[in-house]
Amino acid sequence: MKVATAAEMRRIDARAIGEYGLPGVALMENAGGAVARKVMEIVGEPADKKVCIFAGRGNNGGDGFVAARHLAGRGARVKVFLLGAAAVGGDAGVNLAILLKMGAEVFEVAGERDCDKAAVAAAVADCLVDALLGTGFRGEADGDLAALINIINAAGKPVVAVDIPTGIDADSGQARGLAVSATHTVTFGLPKPGLLFQPGAAHAGLVTVADIGLPAALLEDAAIRQNAVTAGLVRRLLPLREPWAHKGANGRVALVAGSTGLTGAAALAALAAVRAGAGLVTLGVAAGLSAIMAVKLTEVMTRPLPEGASGVVGLAAVTDVVALAESADVLAVGPGLGRAEDTGAAVREIVRHVRCPLVLDADGLNALAGHGEVLQQAAVPAVLTPHPGELARLTGKAPAAINADRLAAARDAAESLGAVVVLKGPGTVVAFPDGEAFINSTGNAALATGGTGDVLTGVIAALIAQGLTSREAAVAGVFLHGLAGELAARGGLIGMAAGDLLPALPAAIASLRDG
Repeated sequence: MKVATAAEMRRIDARAIGEYGLPGVALMENAGGAVARKVMEIVGEPADKKVCIFAGRGNNGGDGFVAARHLAGRGARVKVFLLGAAAVGGDAGVNLAILLKMGAEVFEVAGERDCDKAAVAAAVADCLVDALLGTGFRGEADGDLAALINIINAAGKPVVAVDIPTGIDADSGQARGLAVSATHTVTFGLPKPGLLFQPGAAHAGLVTVADIGLPAALLEDAAIRQNAVTAGLVRRLLPLREPWAHKGANGRVALVAGSTGLTGAAALAALAAVRAGAGLVTLGVAAGLSAIMAVKLTEVMTRPLPEGASGVVGLAAVTDVVALAESADVLAVGPGLGRAEDTGAAVREIVRHVRCPLVLDADGLNALAGHGEVLQQAAVPAVLTPHPGELARLTGKAPAAINADRLAAARDAAESLGAVVVLKGPGTVVAFPDGEAFINSTGNAALATGGTGDVLTGVIAALIAQGLTSREAAVAGVFLHGLAGELAARGGLIGMAAGDLLPALPAAIASLRDG
């Protein structure tokens, strides 16, 4: 499914009206009707239920007016609180006029006394509707708008946001100040990026994408370069396991990882590759750690590599790693590898000389900080899996700036580095050098523990080994990784360890197959 920015959604609406002849008032009717249906799902039979609708004077408010009419027509006791005293024009004005002719209670909010009246009504309502500002909001709420947001949030009632909660930036998901905390959001046509990134996703609650009659050709336009990663998409990407398959046919993963004190990262990545379906996994590790890893890993082969300092892979290991990669379908480098200067030099030479697909994580990425040109010299485009701090070191941007607009940060990095970039975190972004991007929706706060990123590295590598392209594996990998986190955390978000993801990976794959 495509994901539309606020500007793209405005263009879709304009084309639907201008090119297809769809009346704007008809689109508003469909949108408001969808909001009313959501309210009725929440409160049940609407007769005598109290519903407060907080409306602005633009199209978002117009959707609220339509919802008010539908609910009032079903017997709900509706009160509309209209922000400000300016005129309401266009399609919104048409629907407000209809509402007033029906004798609906519409109160203008322009000052403290009006806000007090709204607070009393909200406190006794069965449901609230936020139709204040929608996707066009920028900046920070103040004055009566801020007061109404506080009233909505303090009421302790179910809240349905229209298109996007007021105060949330539709493109980044950021809130510069106050924002409505909705229990449900009804968005129209396509999801907006701000509903997939935090804190916007938390403010949105449960999101429904409502069909309001926009032409499919507009919603599937290739010019929209953001996509949501869905179960259906990943199901189509998953590799098939033939009945006559053998281990050699299911992909060979080579991994270079681990150093003194960080052997767990190597073990997690290697076992994740096994659990995600790779037929054979070989871990290249500093020779002094090889015996330790052989004990840790029953199902993984180990390959001792020449050391620099004790317990770390050295520059002399490059020849061995290149040879190891020649018999593999993919090479993953970085989990727990350490930041020794000799190791960093080895990573850069490996990237330059290996011919199979690459996945670079953790210290594999840190070795490239200040050496971005190495990726341009790689024989094949790499998959990079940074968290914001690692991407900051790669690009020179501050982590806060990266998190402020994760979509743009991932896209810029993919283009400048010539790699597939997996920007980890809530709302993981997979960005390609050509500008196409995917936003993942699976996962939870249980993944906020050490080692889960190492598991993701193994999953992506295993999918590449089984025949997916690097782009496909990155998209499918982040979804499966997040889904495994959801399955593993059913006992609670706190206390889950990265190792708990390993047995959950086959279950995540099976759940998609069975779905």
